[in-house]
Amino acid sequence: MLDLGSRAPDFRDLRATDGHSYSLSSFDSKPILVVIFSCNHCPYVKAYEDRMVKIQGDYLPKGVQLIAINSNDDKSYPEDSFQEMVKRSKEKNFNFVYLRDPDQTVVDAYGAVCTPHVFAFDKERKLRYRGRIDDSKDPSMVNSPDLRNAIDDMLAGREVRHPDTRPFGCSIKWMVMPRS
Repeated sequence: MLDLGSRAPDFRDLRATDGHSYSLSSFDSKPILVVIFSCNHCPYVKAYEDRMVKIQGDYLPKGVQLIAINSNDDKSYPEDSFQEMVKRSKEKNFNFVYLRDPDQTVVDAYGAVCTPHVFAFDKERKLRYRGRIDDSKDPSMVNSPDLRNAIDDMLAGREVRHPDTRPFGCSIKWMVMPRS
């Protein structure tokens, strides 16, 4: 997993559900970039989608950009295909960029272990927070809005109080590679 203080691993030309392609440099103007490894089929992600939309809506005026990246194997999990991502983003009115990592190089570089798994970077693209969005799949049971706290600390120019929390959700669905 990416160490705190590490620079964001670069990615290039990932296709998004909005019809554009993005690279890490596409977000250079944003003071905070939140990368969330996500997917369509995971019940944990589904439970967090509305919160992800709300976080983006609340923090976009402050320059925060949230992006979701789906790296799951779409052969074994066809509900995670790009076409299904487009459909899901329209159904849920995603206001953040939803990207496809077709060869799993991005998830491998970041070291995400589950969906959702959050990595929040400052203006220099140094990792300041990694872990979960908050502490409960059930929004009525949230006691610790971890990602919001981290963003607030970063916006205020403070050290993130709790920079490393334990993510939970569905495991990344890795492609089965043929053995040589």
